[in-house]
Amino acid sequence: MSIKVDPNLMKELKHFGLKDANKCFHCGNCTAVCPLSTPDNPFPRKLVKYAQMGLREKIIQAPEPWLCYYCGDCSDRCPRGADPGETMMVMRRYLTSLYDWTGFARKFYISESFEIVAVTIVAILIGLAFLFFHGEVITDRVALNSFAPNTFIEIADLIMAAVLTFILLSNVYRCARFTMGDLLYKIPMKNYAAELKDLILNFLTQKEFGKCEGKIQWVVHLLIMTGYSSVFLMVVVGIRWFQRDSVINPNYPALSVIMSLVGYYATFAILYGTTYALIGRIKKSKAPYKNSHGTDWMFLILLQLTTLTGILVHFFIWLELPMATYIIYTIHIMVAVPMLILEVPFAKWAHLAYRPVVLYLMRVKTGYLAEQGGQV
Repeated sequence: MSIKVDPNLMKELKHFGLKDANKCFHCGNCTAVCPLSTPDNPFPRKLVKYAQMGLREKIIQAPEPWLCYYCGDCSDRCPRGADPGETMMVMRRYLTSLYDWTGFARKFYISESFEIVAVTIVAILIGLAFLFFHGEVITDRVALNSFAPNTFIEIADLIMAAVLTFILLSNVYRCARFTMGDLLYKIPMKNYAAELKDLILNFLTQKEFGKCEGKIQWVVHLLIMTGYSSVFLMVVVGIRWFQRDSVINPNYPALSVIMSLVGYYATFAILYGTTYALIGRIKKSKAPYKNSHGTDWMFLILLQLTTLTGILVHFFIWLELPMATYIIYTIHIMVAVPMLILEVPFAKWAHLAYRPVVLYLMRVKTGYLAEQGGQV
């Protein structure tokens, strides 16, 4: 089979943040020190070579970018300062743009101004919707469910979740097709079913990250992921119990306590994780934080603002301040919705879907080829 070389590939990857890959002279030190690199799937050196040689198709088919969690050991120990860890991050951005059939992911990654304008437009539209279509404004007490009825919000959430799920799953399918090729359809369903638990486990725990040195990065990653997932489930699935006019709903006291405890965990997890990451990026304290892309900043800022405004909503309800509650709730939704409809399917959050899926597919592929007496 012929191999096509694209002389413009390196130039294109620079739009996704590639900087120092040309410094690499392939000593192999990065691959040797990486605890996740294996003889079957060696990285980062192989991907750096693909980029230098213009092997676009090889990169599209490569699972290795999703096997890397960017702990930064390879970049710290690179004798040439080629930053192979950042190159792997660039590959994930590039692949995300290729998986996405809408084209939005590519625009977010190659144009910071496009992402800022997109987030701003969605936020303004949400604000205008509340300005003109809000419910009854009661000022003698907090009546959030009159101002923004949770039944209406629930319907809107479910519609939004359905659209996002369709886009994300269709992109995940493209990821699987690119990574597995014809094997995707040749492998029997029983092989996929046998490894399904691994997909769930990797999504919930990101356990492979725990094999890297410096466990704090894994902890921060896990806190942000579980904190956000908890809030997402409460808001989309349990909004009628989560959004209430008092701290404790008298009709569902036990459920209110459980929701509150989950909310407190999510608040701590997100604030700790995002603050740690933001400070790290400001100080450039570790390899993963030295070359931040615009989408990295946007993801962290929106997530932290969503959490902070959510805290203020809860605080103003507790203080029984009606107008303050309604205003900050509107701002909260103006921040949260752009993050959900733009970041989740098209940018950084999409990585949380692609990585466990690729890990899962690699296990399925390995098991199938072992049955056939082949090698990966």
